[in-house]
Amino acid sequence: MHVTVRLFARLRDIAGKSELRRELPDGATARVLWDSLAAEHTELSGYRDTVSTAINEEYAKMDHPLSDGDDVAFLPPVSGG
Repeated sequence: MHVTVRLFARLRDIAGKSELRRELPDGATARVLWDSLAAEHTELSGYRDTVSTAINEEYAKMDHPLSDGDDVAFLPPVSGG
Protein backbone atom coordinates (compact mmCIF):
# COMPACT_ATOMS: atom_id res chain seq x y z
CA MET A 1 0.00 0.00 0.00
CA HIS A 2 1.06 3.60 -0.52
CA VAL A 3 0.57 6.43 1.97
CA THR A 4 1.38 10.13 2.01
CA VAL A 5 3.32 11.37 5.02
CA ARG A 6 3.15 14.98 6.18
CA LEU A 7 5.72 16.29 8.64
CA PHE A 8 5.47 19.55 10.54
CA ALA A 9 7.81 21.97 12.31
CA ARG A 10 10.99 20.32 13.66
CA LEU A 11 10.09 16.94 12.11
CA ARG A 12 9.99 18.59 8.68
CA ASP A 13 13.37 20.20 9.34
CA ILE A 14 14.93 16.85 10.28
CA ALA A 15 13.58 15.01 7.23
CA GLY A 16 14.25 17.92 4.88
CA LYS A 17 10.75 17.70 3.39
CA SER A 18 7.22 18.40 4.49
CA GLU A 19 5.66 15.62 2.40
CA LEU A 20 6.84 12.11 1.55
CA ARG A 21 5.31 9.06 -0.13
CA ARG A 22 5.96 5.64 1.36
CA GLU A 23 5.11 2.08 0.44
CA LEU A 24 4.19 -0.15 3.38
CA PRO A 25 3.11 -3.76 3.79
CA ASP A 26 -0.59 -4.46 4.21
CA GLY A 27 -1.62 -4.25 7.86
CA ALA A 28 1.06 -1.71 8.76
CA THR A 29 0.27 0.75 11.54
CA ALA A 30 1.22 4.38 12.04
CA ARG A 31 3.95 3.10 14.43
CA VAL A 32 5.45 0.94 11.66
CA LEU A 33 5.49 4.01 9.41
CA TRP A 34 7.05 6.18 12.13
CA ASP A 35 9.71 3.59 12.90
CA SER A 36 10.63 3.33 9.22
CA LEU A 37 10.99 7.11 9.01
CA ALA A 38 13.12 7.14 12.18
CA ALA A 39 15.36 4.47 10.67
CA GLU A 40 15.98 6.78 7.70
CA HIS A 41 16.31 9.96 9.78
CA THR A 42 17.74 8.87 13.13
CA GLU A 43 17.12 12.23 14.81
CA LEU A 44 13.37 11.53 14.55
CA SER A 45 13.71 8.64 17.01
CA GLY A 46 13.89 11.11 19.90
CA TYR A 47 10.27 12.08 19.20
CA ARG A 48 8.92 8.50 19.25
CA ASP A 49 6.95 8.84 22.50
CA THR A 50 5.84 12.46 22.09
CA VAL A 51 4.80 12.81 18.45
CA SER A 52 1.09 13.21 17.66
CA THR A 53 -0.46 11.39 14.73
CA ALA A 54 -3.37 12.23 12.45
CA ILE A 55 -4.71 9.91 9.77
CA ASN A 56 -6.85 11.54 7.10
CA GLU A 57 -7.07 14.70 9.23
CA GLU A 58 -8.32 12.86 12.35
CA TYR A 59 -6.11 12.35 15.40
CA ALA A 60 -5.23 8.69 15.81
CA LYS A 61 -3.13 6.41 17.98
CA MET A 62 0.10 4.91 16.71
CA ASP A 63 -1.41 1.40 16.70
CA HIS A 64 -4.05 2.48 14.17
CA PRO A 65 -3.85 0.33 11.01
CA LEU A 66 -3.24 2.19 7.77
CA SER A 67 -4.98 1.75 4.43
CA ASP A 68 -3.85 2.37 0.89
CA GLY A 69 -4.06 6.07 0.06
CA ASP A 70 -4.09 7.29 3.67
CA ASP A 71 -2.71 10.71 4.50
CA VAL A 72 -0.65 10.43 7.70
CA ALA A 73 0.54 13.52 9.56
CA PHE A 74 3.13 13.53 12.33
CA LEU A 75 3.26 16.56 14.60
CA PRO A 76 5.89 17.28 17.25
CA PRO A 77 4.90 18.33 20.77
CA VAL A 78 3.89 21.97 21.07
CA SER A 79 4.78 24.20 23.96
CA GLY A 80 4.07 27.78 24.75
CA GLY A 81 1.60 29.89 26.53
